[in-house]
Amino acid sequence: MPRTRRRRRRRSSSHWGRTLLLVFILLAVTYACLRAFLRPPEQKTDEPGAVQSVSDSLPEGLSEEEAESLRSHYERKPSFYTILVSGVDDGNGGSDTNILVAVDAENDYIYGVSIPRDTKAVINGKNRKINFAYNSGGMELLAQTVSGQLGIPVDYTVLVDLRGFEALVNTIGGVDFYIPVDMDYDDPLQDLSIHFPKGMRHLDGAEALKVVRFRHNNDGTGYGSEDIGRMQTQQNFLKAVAKKTLTVSNLTKLDSFVKIFHQYVETDLSLGNLAWLGAEAIGMGPEAIDFSTLPGDWKSPYIYLNQDEVLALVNQYLNPYVEDRLPEDLNIPS
Repeated sequence: MPRTRRRRRRRSSSHWGRTLLLVFILLAVTYACLRAFLRPPEQKTDEPGAVQSVSDSLPEGLSEEEAESLRSHYERKPSFYTILVSGVDDGNGGSDTNILVAVDAENDYIYGVSIPRDTKAVINGKNRKINFAYNSGGMELLAQTVSGQLGIPVDYTVLVDLRGFEALVNTIGGVDFYIPVDMDYDDPLQDLSIHFPKGMRHLDGAEALKVVRFRHNNDGTGYGSEDIGRMQTQQNFLKAVAKKTLTVSNLTKLDSFVKIFHQYVETDLSLGNLAWLGAEAIGMGPEAIDFSTLPGDWKSPYIYLNQDEVLALVNQYLNPYVEDRLPEDLNIPS
């Protein structure tokens, strides 16, 4: 799948790959356990820009061509869902990881876009870092903020306690993974030490957390481009875990997966919805999953999103409507 060009940023969400990994693997295994309750989710029709009855909502006096053109901007694609995935693990109620996931079951792809926590947003009429929305109003306000900023509805939300990632990796017996660079980093304030040589290694849950968190070594060496290199490592780890989790031997551990899900995940998706999404993810296969980060530049204290690049990414991967949204639907603060 072609990738939208991304700008290098100085900072980004540190654990987005773990969140995406946990959610989609759990969706898949939940399907195997709850297949009798398969039920596709409902698309949101009460959000700004999402119209219950398109024809009844069009202005009067339009020509047939004008009405058809406008109607296409508000009709939802079939079997297309947007899900906001957020992860918490800082012990202070903060959401350091936010990913807007598009599930296109009609065209067989899943695309996740990471939203850096320092992204500038307008919240309650004031410029704030987008992470402030969760801290002040939970998932509801965060979903409203993301929806308003990108001009598309957020159908569902998933909140993940990222401590579940370690439990998940341990449950599947660890993962064989190629570590792309020598890792030698210490952070006494976080009680964090990451020391791995480059090469293939079998990682347990605690070790996996360290590998996907790594940005650079104590002397500043490492990937050469901290965020881009780390994102590539997280993507590769996601694929490795997905392949291992979906083996026959691990699908026999359904009770353990369900316990992890109940302990570490909160969502407004029903069990039947999760089962249906899991079935779709299994049918698509891991190669159908891709992800990137909202394009922007770091200028203290915010990451400023790039209007044109974000619009192109939204229209290509996240757009739930029959036709591309209008540029003015984006609400990126200057």
